[in-house]
Amino acid sequence: MAKLIVYACPVGELAEQLATFFAKSRAACGPNTAHQYMPHCTLTGFFEDQTNSIPKYTQALERSLKRYRRSQPAPPITVTDITFRSEWQGLELLSDWLKKLVLDFACTAPSLRRKTPLRPKDWLHLSLAYGFEANQHQALMTLAQDLIEIQASVEWELRFYQQHPNGTWTCHQRLQLT
Repeated sequence: MAKLIVYACPVGELAEQLATFFAKSRAACGPNTAHQYMPHCTLTGFFEDQTNSIPKYTQALERSLKRYRRSQPAPPITVTDITFRSEWQGLELLSDWLKKLVLDFACTAPSLRRKTPLRPKDWLHLSLAYGFEANQHQALMTLAQDLIEIQASVEWELRFYQQHPNGTWTCHQRLQLT
């Protein structure tokens, strides 16, 4: 069974700032759980299905985007804030439009072998750091404040990923949102 998920990933100036933050935060504080992933906003929970079903999912995601393209706002995702909690740091995101698109995908994506329903995510965010030591909070926060501008220009892509057992990723689809 393949482990699959749908993300919205930033590209452009914000993505470059995030890459710099991830590299510098790893160098300064060591790896945390956020380093196991590319910068992303999770749109579905992980789900499992046969590898040969991947084309059906990518077609369904493309169809959902086509259905919702006419009502797409500009920008499709808004970065509303940067949050620093003791156990999590990240960007707060807003997009009711994207939530509707992903719900459409979850309801229409066909599968004969998937054992659990697709679960759209309600809290849209992009994690900067989590699973870090408490004494690293301030250093991570200072790095984020110095390197990340929430008003930076950004475009977004819908991406369909497969996570492999060894922790590597395959991106099976990239759909431009902007």
